[in-house]
Amino acid sequence: MDASFSAAELEDLWDRLLSRQPEQARAAFARLAPTEQAAVRAHLTRMAQEDGWHPEQRQSALLALDALWPSFN
Repeated sequence: MDASFSAAELEDLWDRLLSRQPEQARAAFARLAPTEQAAVRAHLTRMAQEDGWHPEQRQSALLALDALWPSFN
């Protein structure tokens, strides 16, 4: 993530990305630079696929990836 994000802004970004609200996730993702979008996509993918994440976190990541899928193509 860009160093210009404050801690509060990062928390808000991830709250929106993991909100289970497709429009909020898409709006948060759209405001990111392409390199930041790639980092978010990679992190969400890890959350969805790797062990060690709480089931609710995994579900939120899967829903975010589903909402953001059109942005990846």
